[in-house]
Amino acid sequence: MHRYDFVFLFDVTDGNPNGDPDAGNLPRIDPETGAGLVTDVCLKRKIRNYVGLVHGETPPHEIYVKEKAVLNAQHERAYVACDLDPKAKKRTDGEAARLKDWMCGNFYDVRTFGAVMTTGVNCGQVRGPVQLTFARSVDPVVTLEHAVTRCAVTTEAEAEKQSGDNRTMGRKFTLPYGLYRAHGFVNPHLAEQTGFGDDDLALLWKSLEQMFEYDRSAARGQMTARRLIAFKHDSALGNAPAHKLFSRVKTPGLADSARETPPRRFEDYEPQIAVDLADLPVGVTVEELI
Repeated sequence: MHRYDFVFLFDVTDGNPNGDPDAGNLPRIDPETGAGLVTDVCLKRKIRNYVGLVHGETPPHEIYVKEKAVLNAQHERAYVACDLDPKAKKRTDGEAARLKDWMCGNFYDVRTFGAVMTTGVNCGQVRGPVQLTFARSVDPVVTLEHAVTRCAVTTEAEAEKQSGDNRTMGRKFTLPYGLYRAHGFVNPHLAEQTGFGDDDLALLWKSLEQMFEYDRSAARGQMTARRLIAFKHDSALGNAPAHKLFSRVKTPGLADSARETPPRRFEDYEPQIAVDLADLPVGVTVEELI
């Protein structure tokens, strides 16, 4: 397993890529710059959903963190598989290692992203080899609020109150357009500890490429993976600092391109997105996966 640092670009058109529950589900925004934000948790959720869909939730590709999952029940499965008592007060180091190995071997997201599995039935903690940053829009975005109507009501009492017209009002929030950039990292030392291998890495790349195709909704109808650029290091410790490699991926914003109108499609950016391949550090190669 090699160390990787990667840049992931995706966009949204007339949608809400990541609603903020603390702000009435408005798209997440950096209030000082107006840049749009998508959390790492949101991106990992989509990766999990894709892996679970493609592999049918079967080992070694089960998903640990998923809707309505009972985490302690998953931990108990590990105890049963390792022939250990989940009610035991103490465990030897060897027993703890067996439990963590079983969880990593069974669940793709545990060996990929890690997990804190100390919720009652204790399976320890795992630090994952793959980490993602928040995605931030290349340019500031504007949030739009739309009034929508519903012609049905929920109860008989509500229907009686609305004589003649049963319409009820609601709100919907979108962005006209946003191109987002996230950074990611693959740590080979942690991969060795969790069992994250080359097949898992290939599945990660495929997930980033395809996950939006299986995540369509009224709020996310047009989200698209646009570019995935990975810097591969020959050395497990790395051959160059990640931030210097990331700076080689150019995604000019409004100030750089001097556009007269705000961007409304990927083609407004595409000709300007470039990877600087000149004088790459020794031991670093570039893989343009999308």
